[in-house]
Amino acid sequence: MNIDQLIAQLKSSRLIAECSDCGQSFPLSKAVMFDGLGDFPEAAQLTREAMLSTLQQRLDELKGREHSAGPGAEKKAIEVGIGKIIEKVVPAYKGFGFPICDCRPLFEPIDMIIFNGLSKASVESITFMEIKTGASRLKDHQKLVKDAVCDGKVGFKVV
Repeated sequence: MNIDQLIAQLKSSRLIAECSDCGQSFPLSKAVMFDGLGDFPEAAQLTREAMLSTLQQRLDELKGREHSAGPGAEKKAIEVGIGKIIEKVVPAYKGFGFPICDCRPLFEPIDMIIFNGLSKASVESITFMEIKTGASRLKDHQKLVKDAVCDGKVGFKVV
């Protein structure tokens, strides 16, 4: 059976298909079917041209965004990337001030919780730590965590 015979058989069948976009069912016999190696049927060509037009519009829009980003955005992206790396390795730095085995990374919404003294089997205090580089500031959700801790709104539960 060649491809033309297969398409003809599908067109004459009572099979039901489902649209991948809207989820609606329709008889396969109503579908525009072709093998894609030859000329597109008119309906398929119109759809193809509309899709290509949409893709070109999106590409133009993305190119516009790329130009508006500028060198400042690239610098900021590099700084953020470096910050993400530093926050993961900072407990290993000499002079960090806390034993690495007392530190537990969270990364979100804050970088770390330090159980001061855990390595000596005596937790004296717990420190919530956010690591920042340069002139960066706490984000709003990080300020909420800081405020809750500073206001003593901290609890402990066993579930």
